[in-house]
Order: sequence, then structure tokens, then C-alpha cells
Amino acid sequence: MLALGIWVLPALCVCAVGKKETGNSNEMKMWWREDPLQQSLDLVYTEIEHLKNQQLIMKQRQDDMKKVMTYCTQTRAYKESDANLTSLQEGSSPVLLPFAQDDEDEDSDSDGHLLPDPCNHYTALDQSWRATNFSTKNVACDRRVNWKGWYRMFYRGKTIQMPEICIKKEMCGTHAPLWLVGGHPRLRDGIVTRKICGHWNNNCCAFKSHPIQVKACRGNYYVYKFVQPMACHLAYCADVNTLVCGRCKKDEICTSRDKINWFCKKSPSRVKSRVHFFASYPGRLSGKVNRIQYRKVYVNVGQAFNRLTGVFTAPVTGVYQFFFSTQTANNGAKTDLWLVVNGYWVAVSHTQVSRSNSVGNLSTYMTSLRKGALVYITHNCGNSWANAASNTITFGGSLLLKRK
Repeated sequence: MLALGIWVLPALCVCAVGKKETGNSNEMKMWWREDPLQQSLDLVYTEIEHLKNQQLIMKQRQDDMKKVMTYCTQTRAYKESDANLTSLQEGSSPVLLPFAQDDEDEDSDSDGHLLPDPCNHYTALDQSWRATNFSTKNVACDRRVNWKGWYRMFYRGKTIQMPEICIKKEMCGTHAPLWLVGGHPRLRDGIVTRKICGHWNNNCCAFKSHPIQVKACRGNYYVYKFVQPMACHLAYCADVNTLVCGRCKKDEICTSRDKINWFCKKSPSRVKSRVHFFASYPGRLSGKVNRIQYRKVYVNVGQAFNRLTGVFTAPVTGVYQFFFSTQTANNGAKTDLWLVVNGYWVAVSHTQVSRSNSVGNLSTYMTSLRKGALVYITHNCGNSWANAASNTITFGGSLLLKRK
């Protein structure tokens, strides 16, 4: 295509000169605009510019790919090389880890402008001298650090968090260790402001340093917006007892009774969201039984059914479905079992036979319950029978839909 442009250009110049000698400049200009060779030349130049733009775009993409590969290599080296992760020296510096932005987690400022989520944009602070079990004569001072943005604390490559209790002086590689007052936030709390205290002379809050911002992130870690403390020698602590928190599963929470010994346990909200129970009475019932105490419990997910009392207590507000059954013999009398909700008889399982026969009945009931509602079965009249294998006198239910 370039060869075409070089060949056409002299011909156009010659034609233009020929027209100029006639003295009719208007005809020459008109001819110049409408000549098909000129149109072809314009297309050639346009194609050249397009190719140049494509080349620039490809070069930019190559540069971006190089940056991504460099970042991945650095991140892999950061994870695999323990020597690069920590430093016992006072002057060890934080490592900046850029993370891709998640639009769903963006915050907005007062003017409505989108702000990057600090859970995805933070500096990794991995300095083992900040640990609560570390003491040294070479004390550190965080007032000398130029704090910028958000930080996530690590200890030898493992996620860690600030202590929530008073730390002994001369620990955390400084004179007065700084700890978090008021505890860490929950995920739904977003960004919160917490007070910071430093321990000195038997006073856990001898130094009331400037407050910081904290946010809980998905994955059992926290990010902190550290600021310069009010004086030297103060330094932010990393609680080695919280190392277990980084190993908790998605359906677990990290908790502690004494803020010293930490452990993972099932999230209460998840346990309460799954409620199922099934129980039976392996014997005979006759006449009036105010509350059947089902002795065999096969399923009790959520632990909402009490086998000692026979009462189901709704652990959360929501929609529930229950079922209950009975088996009666040929005595000619009716047998009624009632489902009782908060003292009200709401549904019946009714059987009655007049001939030499046995019949059973299964009833179901669906309703909305508030947290704490009490549900049980009463044997109002008649006779019911069952044994260990038959499971004909039963009671069960499930949570279908959790509501706030």
C-alpha cells in the first residue's frame, strides 16, 4: 500500500501543474477534489494512520502484560521467600502490594466520587519486631514513619491483627506498645474509627494516641489506616495470638473469650439459617397428654428441638413447615393430635376407625414465626401406638425462609 502512494503522488503533481498553466485555477481546484487518484491516496494515508494506532495499542498492551507478569513474579517471591517477608531490624520497610479493584466494594466520598476499597488497595506491613512477644533494646518509633493510606499486618507471611488488650511495656520492639481500643469491626460495619492507647508506667492508656480507621475484609483480615503517633517511642503492635484467624474457613468466625487465646468456630448466623429436626415416640399414648416428649431424635440441625421437653423453639424469625403423625387401632374412638404454637391449637391430625383395622394420619402445617416462638404436639384424646421400628408417632419441621 505504501508503494501505491509513492507511485501516484508524482502523477498528481504533473496534472496539477498542467491545469495551472491554463490559467483556470477554479477548474484545477475542482479537479483536485474530485480526482479518483487523490481519493485513493487519502485512503492509503488513512490506512497508514490506522496501522500506526493499532501498533501503539499493541505496544501498550504488551507493556501492561509485562507489568502484570512482574507483579505476579514479585507476589510469588513474596509468598515463597521467608527471608524477604520479615526483618528483625528496626529499619525494615513495608512491601506495597497492588490489588485489582472490585467495583462492588467501592466506597464513595461526600461528593459521590468512587473511592477504591482499602481491602483491595493496601500496603503489606510484615515486620516481626512488631509482634507482642518481641522485645529489643533497639526500640522503634512509628512517629518517624511517613504513613500513607491503608495497611494490612502480617507476621512472617501470615495475616495478623492488632491486639485488643493492653500489652506490656517494652514489647512490640518499642517502649510503649500501641493497642486497639474498642475491638475490631464486623464486615457490615464498614470503615470505623478506633482509639489507640499506649502502655507505660502501669497505665494501659498512658499515651492516648491519635485514632485510626479500621475495616474488616472478606477472608478474615483487617486493614488499618495508620497515622503518626503523638510521641516517641510508640509503635503499633501485631498480636501473635491472632495468627489463627487467618486459617478460619468461610463459614467460621475467629473469636476469643479472653482476647489472648483465639480459635475458629462456626458462624452463628449460618447455623441458625439451617434448621431441621425429626423425632419420634416409640411407645403407646392414651387419653390426654399435654405435651408429647419425643424420646428418639434423629435429626436436630440448629439444635432448636429439646428432646427433654418435646418443644421446638424458633431460633430465628422466618417461615417454617411442620409435620406430625399418629397411628390408631380399632377401638372405635377417635384419636386427635394437635400442633400447638405459642399456646394456640392450630392444626389437628385426626383418625377414627370403627372396624377391626388400624389407620395412620400425617398432617402438615406452614406458618411464619418470630424468633423464640414455641411449638409442640399435644395428644388430646384416643389411643396411639408405635414401636422402635415403626416411627408412626412423629414430629418434625424445617426453616424454609429466614426473615429479618
